[in-house]
Amino acid sequence: MRITLEELKSSPGQVIDLLEILSLEGQRYMARLHLGGDIKLLSDAGGQTRLFRSSWEIQDCLGSVTIARTEVVHSSAYTQMIGMDTAEFEPLRIKVQGQ
Repeated sequence: MRITLEELKSSPGQVIDLLEILSLEGQRYMARLHLGGDIKLLSDAGGQTRLFRSSWEIQDCLGSVTIARTEVVHSSAYTQMIGMDTAEFEPLRIKVQGQ
């Protein structure tokens, strides 16, 4: 599911339970929002996932919204190594100070 910044701002009292800042190869970031049991990707008006240059840019963009907890999530690069057995690796989660 998707949500735009405008939709977030138009819901007074909306609280993001968890903001996951997903690192995409360390160069781009996207925001996955946990809202009252639902998980939504922050998107633009055209339904495309909004990409950011840094985790700070996401936090600035969502500065007017109440966020209970924030984590930066880095997927493991080991799952992409050629010739390695497939295995489940948990992503690295870095807790960021909340509001």
